Parts: sequence; structure tokens; C-alpha cells
Amino acid sequence: MAGAVTLAAPAPLVVVTNNVTLEEAIRLALANNPSLRASSARAEASLGRVEQARKWPNPELEIKTEEWPITRGRGFSDAKHTLAIAQTLPYPGKKSLDQQVAGAEVKLSETELALRRTELVRDVKIGFYRVLALERLLGVSTQLLAVAEASAATAQRRVEAGAAAYQEQLRAEVQLEQATAEVGEFQREWAMARQRLATLLGHPELKDATFTGTLAEVADDLALTPEDPAWLARHPSTAAAQTHLDRARLAHRRTRLEPYPDIKLALGGGRIGESDHGIIELGISFPLPLIDRGRGKQQEALAQVKMAEAELHHVQQLLQQELANALKRYRTAAAQVARHRERLLPKAEEALRLVQNGFEEGKFNFMDLLDTQRTAAEARLAYWQKLLELNVARAELEALLQPQPILPSLSDKSL
Repeated sequence: MAGAVTLAAPAPLVVVTNNVTLEEAIRLALANNPSLRASSARAEASLGRVEQARKWPNPELEIKTEEWPITRGRGFSDAKHTLAIAQTLPYPGKKSLDQQVAGAEVKLSETELALRRTELVRDVKIGFYRVLALERLLGVSTQLLAVAEASAATAQRRVEAGAAAYQEQLRAEVQLEQATAEVGEFQREWAMARQRLATLLGHPELKDATFTGTLAEVADDLALTPEDPAWLARHPSTAAAQTHLDRARLAHRRTRLEPYPDIKLALGGGRIGESDHGIIELGISFPLPLIDRGRGKQQEALAQVKMAEAELHHVQQLLQQELANALKRYRTAAAQVARHRERLLPKAEEALRLVQNGFEEGKFNFMDLLDTQRTAAEARLAYWQKLLELNVARAELEALLQPQPILPSLSDKSL
């Protein structure tokens, strides 16, 4: 019938594009995200601590002039001149523990980098799904706007013809204003989502690119159920907390060696100016731990161990709570998507079909048809919003149960 706006049945859950897929977006982000590159550089910087921990203190060159006579007729040439090399020898075990502490810092950098990578992949997935969903929401809201425009035009004609009260026209115009504002809001959100995603990818120019992919409609509980209890230990947050505890324990062991002094050995030679005899000098020196025995450092290191133990337990409990909440959100969203797909959408489409047929047979007026079209479009809006919730929850679950691996490259370099 003339003036009718017909809504098509729900399209397949895919946005047909020819540019960036989800896999490509993740690859770009891992390679180009500025924040991740900075984290990678900080991890590389930790290798310097290992290299430095391997080195012994530099030797010291000692040049001495002693017993310089001040008697008339005698001078510098009659003094005792010596040249010596002194080397500090750390107490046994100190250098080994220094290297182990530095190695733990490298491993901590690795785990933190893996956590950043996991969070980045999660954020890219969520941003990608949001762009896809907002594009479809914008399409449906545009259809709602067309329905509102037709409704307002029809109401105006009915009022002018004296077939309806002016209130009907006002109601239709209010709905038109609301639909126009909603389209503008979805356009703004879509543009912002594309900009945020392009920034995550490290390519701001991709804000105008198209993105291709699908939104999952069905929950995959088997793939995302933590049947393996080792997931908790594999998560980078747990690994980071455990490594922090290991480092604190090593540092505590190191402070217990602090009271034992390092020894400085010196070997030199020279001559006595007056007799011109050559001499050899041997020296040994070490601090006496009488005043400072490192008790304060040991107390601080022990407190750091206790703090790291508490932090590890806190991280484990927090991850378990996050998993329980994420599973609940995921399953709730999956149930809502299934309810919309299997019950709400079919009923809305069937109601639209019946009203369209009745309108053609003269059983319903045009306003009834527009109201039913609006209801069907609103049902599709709700469906896409629930579908976005499902995919966002899935991305959060994958970040918990399928995190990015801890790359061993830094550890290999530090050996």
C-alpha cells in the first residue's frame, strides 16, 4: 500500500565488508599499539639488571706517595712510591642471589607484558564487536526513523482532512523527534567506537575503514567452562603475583647475607726513593659489622614477603570472583539472546505480517500498521543490544580462560 514502510526480516549476523577482520585487528594491535610497545620496551629494559648483576665491582687503581721527606736537600724523589690494584670480592652467595633477583624481575616484566597483551586483545575484541553491533543498530534506528516520518506525515494528512484529532499529529511528531535523536546518537556512538578501535590498533587513520566479522549468537559453554583448574595458575595476573613473591623471598635471603662483609684485596708495588729498593705490598680490608648489621633491611624484606603472599591470595580470589561474575553475565546474555531470537523476534515479525495482511484487506488502519512496524523494529534493536552484551561477555571470559601466553624470549636472553 502507498506510504507503508515495511521492515525486512532479520538479516544474517554478519557485516559484509572488505577490509579489516577481527584476526587482522588483533594482529595490528599487538604489533602497533603504543601502550603495548612501551610495555615491551620496559620488559626489554629489565634485561639490563641481569647483565649488571653478573658484573663484579670495578677494580680500583691506587697511586700512593708516602714518607715524603721535608728535610732540606731531600724531596719527592726520596719518597716511597707505590702503584696498586684493589678488587672487592663479594661474600659468597651475594652475587648469585643478585642474579636470581634480577632474573625474577625479568620474569615479572614478562608476566606483566603478557597481562597487557591479554587486556589489549580483550579490548580489541570488545571494540570490534561494538563497531559491528552499532552499525546494525544504526541501520535499524534508521528504519525506525523512516517509520516515524511516515507516521508523522500520515497523521498530518488525517488532521488536515478532519479524520483525526490534533493530538494524534503531536504524538507522531514527538515520536519523529525521538527517532531523529536516536539516529543521531547511534551515529555519534558508531563514530566514537570506530575511533577508539583504530586507536587501539595503533592506526588512527583506520577510523574510516570497514570491519568485517560476525557476532556469535549461541553460547559455547563447553569451550569456556574452566574444567582445567590450572587456568588460574596460567593467568598472567597470578603468574605476576607469584613471581613478585618469588622475588621478595630472594630479596629477603639476600638481606640476610648483608651483615657478612665483602673483602677488598690489594696488590701493588713500587720503590723507596732514598734506597731505590723495589717493594711489593699486599693489603686486605673489610668493614666491621658492629654498628649496622642490616636488621632494618631484613625486617623490611620480610614484610615485603608477607605483602607479596597476601597479594597472591588476593589476586587468586579476585580472578575466581571475576570468572564467576563473567560466567553469570555470559549465560544470562545467552539466555536473553535465545529468548529474543526464538520467541520475541518471531512474534514481532508474525504480528507485523498479520497487520500488513489485515491492512491490505482493510481490517487495520495505517496507524496500526506503523505502530506494529515500530514495535518490530524496537524488538530488533533490543536483540542487537543483547547480542552485543553476549559477545562482550564472551571476550571477557576468553581473557580470563584463554590469556595471551608469557613469551619466553626475554628469559632466553637473560640466561
